[in-house]
Amino acid sequence: MTYLWLTLASIFGWFVSTLAGGGSSFLLMPFIGFFLGALAIPPIITTGAIIGNAERAFTYRQKISWTVIFWELPGAIVGACLGAFMLTQISVGWLSFLVGLFLVISGINLIIKNQEQSFTVRAWYFLPAGFIYSFLSGIIGSMGPILAPFYLNFGLEKEELLGTQAVNRMVVHIVKAIAYTIFGTLTLPLFGYGILIGIAAFPGNWLGNLVLEKISPQLFRQLVIIFVLFSGVFILWEQRNILILW
Repeated sequence: MTYLWLTLASIFGWFVSTLAGGGSSFLLMPFIGFFLGALAIPPIITTGAIIGNAERAFTYRQKISWTVIFWELPGAIVGACLGAFMLTQISVGWLSFLVGLFLVISGINLIIKNQEQSFTVRAWYFLPAGFIYSFLSGIIGSMGPILAPFYLNFGLEKEELLGTQAVNRMVVHIVKAIAYTIFGTLTLPLFGYGILIGIAAFPGNWLGNLVLEKISPQLFRQLVIIFVLFSGVFILWEQRNILILW
């Protein structure tokens, strides 16, 4: 039954993430945590995301923004190694809370300003942004659409956003998988679950692409913004105990 639920969740997650500009791993986290425990989330998500993002990068290969990749990858690779190392060293609750807060503020900002750019993003911004994303992703397992506001405000649309994001995340997850293996976090059983959700990403990506071709760039942007806001609210709700402690 675990295999069935993870397969269905992966198909749904990758379908939604195609239309919402990312977030497949974010949607999968509750299912993995429920069936296999919180510590299984990062290595399983990482393994599955390598396969899913590789397929998506190939699909949108002609739309990839290599300028963004040039700046984002160096910081992302370093952040992924450090995050994987810190996985079992620190408490992640307050980190998740800050991520949720950032997503909510970004989503509200994008809605209020209702324009192509809610804040200026230059190419070099992706160097520190890539580091922060992959560092936190290495610890928590998934950061949801935390970089979506940067991609949107840089001017990437639809296939450009998905293809560029997929290349960066594929490389980051490969680095994380190597680091998890070295640090003993990625075991053979967890690797198997990761392969399962990675293969299930194929039909999800395919179905998502069919719908993506029929929607406008404006609707795509609106869907991304909605998902950014939803993700932030969900994360804050999950970490609401932190507010009580404060």
